[in-house]
Amino acid sequence: MNSSYRFGILGFTALAAAAIASPNQAAAQEVVVYCGVQEEWCRPMMQAFERKTGIKVLMTRKSAGEIYAQLKAEASNPRADIWWGGTGDPHLQAGEEGLTETYKSPLMADLQPWAIKQAETAKNRTVGIYAGGLGFSYNTEQLAKRKLPEPKCWADLAKADYKDEVQVADPNASGTSYNMLATVVQLMGEAKAFDFMKAMHKNVNQYTKTGAAPARAVATGESVIGITFMHDAVTEAVNGAPVKVVAPCEGTGYEIGSMSLIKGAKNMDNAKKFYDWALTPEAQGLAAAAKAYQVPSNKNAATPPQAPKLSEIKLIDYDFAKYGSSAERTRLLAKWDAEVRNAPKR
Repeated sequence: MNSSYRFGILGFTALAAAAIASPNQAAAQEVVVYCGVQEEWCRPMMQAFERKTGIKVLMTRKSAGEIYAQLKAEASNPRADIWWGGTGDPHLQAGEEGLTETYKSPLMADLQPWAIKQAETAKNRTVGIYAGGLGFSYNTEQLAKRKLPEPKCWADLAKADYKDEVQVADPNASGTSYNMLATVVQLMGEAKAFDFMKAMHKNVNQYTKTGAAPARAVATGESVIGITFMHDAVTEAVNGAPVKVVAPCEGTGYEIGSMSLIKGAKNMDNAKKFYDWALTPEAQGLAAAAKAYQVPSNKNAATPPQAPKLSEIKLIDYDFAKYGSSAERTRLLAKWDAEVRNAPKR
């Protein structure tokens, strides 16, 4: 469910002053954020920024694919100022299409090489703020109850054993699932990847709107297997759910969660303040308390101990430039719709 929040820490006197200020003065005290991570992380980020700056945040939480679509729809009259979080592929596409603004933060020197490379790929129209590996999880209790084999590889998810037991997001709406689509294409080759996804389609019980939803479904036992970024499944395991997280045996892709300034933003100065602050160790350190277990992009920010160790995962050399391009993303999604989503289940 998409939600909008208005956070404010200004007292009555400040609010009264804003009410009698000129429209430009009032606008100068706001920033509108489209947030692409989970609400449990969005909220404390926005609240901390307000406390730090006194700038009021208007925040809407949606999945990365939905935010990208909204930016396209609002291009002639942007409603938001900054897009924070969500997988990097749609951020890259938005940058290529001129939906986001060029900006190079003074904190760039403090960032991990992969975050800087993301910015360079986008000609500084986006920047990496966290990284996380793609994988899947399963409910250990439900697996045992159904007497199913333990899935260890991507190929396992296409086996008839798991009919109606797999949940994954729709790649049109979810950056996570588009990352999965691009990952298996790079890992297997396009023809074999689509054969795999068509076979797995017979096992999918639901294509969700958000990328993290399958991890929650696994935690509650609604689904036995869920394809997500591994850190989303770790969150459920930390919360006590009977969840095992899997890095697929063949290898897997990863995301560089990103942040972009929106072209034509009405509160650009405040958006840049948020952008710079979001790259600080202080801001990135809020993730762990929100049970978000990605690897932060600032080299001086502490990585949560529960975060999957990227150095121990067999990661592919994910081609962010190619699969974040408008032409390739549009082509792959159209092919997925035609050949996978609309394929028969029998």
